[in-house]
Amino acid sequence: MRKRSRTASLVLAVAVAGGVVAGAGLADGAPAPPTLEFANPESQALLGTAYTAALGNLLRTNTIAYDPRYDKTGLLDPAVGIVRAGGGYAQPWTRDASINSWNATSLLDPALARNTLWAVVDEDATGAPRVQQDDQQWDQVVWVTAAWHHYLVTGDRTFLDTAYRTAADTLTIREHATTAGYNATYGLFTGASFFNDGIAGYPAPPADATESVSTGSMPWPGVASGMYLSTNELYYAAYVNAANMAEQLHRPGAEAAGFRAKATALKAAINRHFWNPATGRYDYQLLADGSRGAYQEGSGLAFAILFGVANPAQARSILANAHEMTWGMPDTFPNWDRYSDAQPGRHNAIVWPLVQGLWAKALAQQDDENAFAAETARLAKLAGGNSGFWEIYNGNTGVVDGGYQRLGDTVKFHWGSEPDQTWSATAFLDMVHTGLFGLGFTDRGLAFTPRLPAGWGDATLRNLHYRGANLTIALHGAGTRVRSFSIDGRPAPGNSVPATLTGTHTIDITLTGAAPADRDGDGVTDALDRCADTAGTVEGCPDPAHLEAEDARNTGGAKTNVNHTGYSGRAFLDGLWAQGASSSFTAHRTSTGAESGTLTVRYANANNDTRTMTLSVNGERVRQVSFPKVSDSWDAWGTATFTDVPLSGRDPVVTLSYEPGDNGSINLDWLGYRS
Repeated sequence: MRKRSRTASLVLAVAVAGGVVAGAGLADGAPAPPTLEFANPESQALLGTAYTAALGNLLRTNTIAYDPRYDKTGLLDPAVGIVRAGGGYAQPWTRDASINSWNATSLLDPALARNTLWAVVDEDATGAPRVQQDDQQWDQVVWVTAAWHHYLVTGDRTFLDTAYRTAADTLTIREHATTAGYNATYGLFTGASFFNDGIAGYPAPPADATESVSTGSMPWPGVASGMYLSTNELYYAAYVNAANMAEQLHRPGAEAAGFRAKATALKAAINRHFWNPATGRYDYQLLADGSRGAYQEGSGLAFAILFGVANPAQARSILANAHEMTWGMPDTFPNWDRYSDAQPGRHNAIVWPLVQGLWAKALAQQDDENAFAAETARLAKLAGGNSGFWEIYNGNTGVVDGGYQRLGDTVKFHWGSEPDQTWSATAFLDMVHTGLFGLGFTDRGLAFTPRLPAGWGDATLRNLHYRGANLTIALHGAGTRVRSFSIDGRPAPGNSVPATLTGTHTIDITLTGAAPADRDGDGVTDALDRCADTAGTVEGCPDPAHLEAEDARNTGGAKTNVNHTGYSGRAFLDGLWAQGASSSFTAHRTSTGAESGTLTVRYANANNDTRTMTLSVNGERVRQVSFPKVSDSWDAWGTATFTDVPLSGRDPVVTLSYEPGDNGSINLDWLGYRS
């Protein structure tokens, strides 16, 4: 759930569609975005493709033109755009603006990030800047962490000066607020958890079995007066980062000391009231009457590690005891009694890529290379199989799914999952930048602690702009231990570059110590597995004789679904209803020679006529192919066979696409190739 109903949000998105900067999201004068290359073709197809799509999501699809409605302080640059929340949400929003800047925008386009952060700031009665006071005020302080990160990336002291005043004013407001304020009895802040603005994210109590009060969270008295893990961790981080700002600006020592004292007290209260030795992790909630529940909150566990709320032993315990679903770290867990695997709650046992990104960042920080690799690959597959980065996915099937909310005794409302969700895309960008390449920003420079999982192959990030430098960063080997670090071919101590570095440079990092593992469980160790994160029987890759459509690279609106029966695998593919939609299958082979073979496609066609698609191999058109009507029911499936399909190379890509002259509109189940 968001601030507005889904319908209202979509209407507003249409109303401002003219403000989207189509194809040119970068601010005037901003450098071109980076490129990511892997030596392993499977890694390039999976991770490199997702990285390119995520860049497009942030810098093109979801960068909108300057809008004076958001310039309440006069701090925005009218020549620079703003990052909106996503395809279904036209506004920047405080949480989204903060997370997106923290994840990626501050690095990729500092001017765009600065505008986006100021777009969610207004002024109090005295003209002092503050994070806007909207109906989601309980998590406004996430902005402070994003603002401090923006300074570390850019070194922009003018920004920092106003950001500090904004942070201090906002924290004062929240400390004295009567709603979503400070509870002196527990030493904690009240109000809903981080982004769980729907009651589906809460057990009963504070909810009830029918969600009778509201589908939102704060109208529930128990939520408004309750205390939640992630929100209090964000306050802790805000105090720490406000102190960092004060020190960097050489403010009177009492200011930084005051913030650090509050941070210390809050950290102690979090550990006193939320740490649960019985489960080996932090609890999710503490209600005003003192009752607790041993529930898991994905973002809260990630924040505990990222912000240092957990000590090293607690961090290790969290990693050992956290529960992940098949497709990643869930929002909250387990299913509340009123929900189930068949009907997961919108903010319950369901996967938001936002949470996956935070969790992957925490896994990387703990040098859990294989768990980090698995979470990153999951999000890449979710995006690659569904034409981009959606808002929410089913944690068991990976299907695009907005989850459920109750509307009374017997009715559950099934939400849609919005497309082109910005923080889903920036979550993946952060997995690459912070996790894979280990970028760490300080006021002195850029430090590197990369984690290159076995089986991914060498990775190179080109055209990465950091302050005055243009960097190419090449990772070699595998593991988390740096064996050698050089800049422009010369060894460099400290595994870092100074903030004063200018010009074009190449950084080469050789890694070692990769943990032996078999992440996909197919019996081929990661170091020898051509497809280290996808189980298969052809040198660790899926057999070309049967490739599920839900595992293909799907674009142009093609996505997974389960709303018909009779399909194989975990889902089928729909959305092949408009020109530009396509589904691409990589036929991993043991040979590299040219050959012709037979292609079999299992599909559904309940239209009244034969439908056509275009068949291509490695981007070259082969011919138009036909799919006769199967039945009047979309639950019925048939097969179509096409002979003399040429393949060449070790990893040829077979694509079915809806091109001019086709009429498409079929569902796909699987594709098989035999020579």
